[in-house]
Amino acid sequence: MTTLQRWTEIHRLAVLGQETAIARHVGDEVCEILLSRCAFAAAEAVATATLTLGANGGTLNHRGRARASTGRPRGALDDYREALRLVRRAGDRVGEARALNNMGAAFSVLGELRQALDHYGPALRIWRDLGERASESTILGNIGVAYQHLGDRKQALHHYQQALDIQQRIKDSGGVAGTLTNIGILYSDLGHQQRALDYLGQALPLHKKVGNQVGEAATVNSMGLAHGRLGDQHQALACYQLALTVQREIGDRAAEATALTNIGLAHSILGRRQEALDFYRQSLLLQRDVGDRAGEATTLTNIGLVHEEMNRPREALDNYRQALPIREEVGDRAGEVVTRYNMAGSYLLLNDLDQAISELERVVALEKEIGDPDLAQDTALLDSVREARGKAQRAAGSAPIVPG
Repeated sequence: MTTLQRWTEIHRLAVLGQETAIARHVGDEVCEILLSRCAFAAAEAVATATLTLGANGGTLNHRGRARASTGRPRGALDDYREALRLVRRAGDRVGEARALNNMGAAFSVLGELRQALDHYGPALRIWRDLGERASESTILGNIGVAYQHLGDRKQALHHYQQALDIQQRIKDSGGVAGTLTNIGILYSDLGHQQRALDYLGQALPLHKKVGNQVGEAATVNSMGLAHGRLGDQHQALACYQLALTVQREIGDRAAEATALTNIGLAHSILGRRQEALDFYRQSLLLQRDVGDRAGEATTLTNIGLVHEEMNRPREALDNYRQALPIREEVGDRAGEVVTRYNMAGSYLLLNDLDQAISELERVVALEKEIGDPDLAQDTALLDSVREARGKAQRAAGSAPIVPG
């Protein structure tokens, strides 16, 4: 019998015997081990058993983490809110910071990024007050992720660099791996794919070394995106399939949906449009089930793009119009750029130049705000469409009048 098995048996007996103090202490230790090994279902079962003896902030935080990691962020938020109430009442500042950070992470998964930042900020202040450098670096990284999803890449990189400096100083290999992955994703979004692969390539062996399967899958998935953006869709598909296998193994349903979306994207680029739609629809069902609003908007946009490529602009617009209010609701400005740009393309197919120009004007304005690398290219497209509209209007104005 392994140490973990012995501890699990002690916990089971303590719960049966209603030995609350022992059950909580041992249960929390077991949960930490299980969560670190991505054994989320087992961790949830242990925490739920402990909670039969009464509510406890630490145990609720553990169960919330297990639920969040298996694609149930709203259920996780219920646990975190109750945990926060209990730890504040007890004056437990460490527990308070953990609950606030976990709530921020759940809001981030749901695409409610301003809410996420509102919770990360107080958690960061507590960790700094307590001198907890490792936890401070974790929060800084999470803040970076929120800013990146909001399209503020400068703020994202600023927070990632702060996190990385701390993690390297305290020799936190797992933290370094996570931050390197985030920086790689950021550079990929900025269009620097080789630089992204360099960072992701540094991160991957570190994730494997510390046994972080969630980080490993996220890194491999991001490598797939970078390869795809470099034009190598077959290599991208290999990465996505590997990530999908790991995500299904650990039960990370939100990440599974992301991998399915990316597989669909690769098939779409390779011209396999029906296969792309099949993968997108699988992803969309999962995203709606787990409450991943930001992911839902991305997948709806991708489905629209496939319809557009199949010369079905009205069906494309139906999907873009579902995606756009979600992008706006969650504050995803970079995603809003993509959806509006695609809408402009559909309007061009319908020869509706006024609507196309309206969308492109919003695209260019947003790109100026967030520093998008496609600004010059999209400004040139806007000018071209305006010129085409002007020519069409002049031609209509000079057309001969046919007598009745």
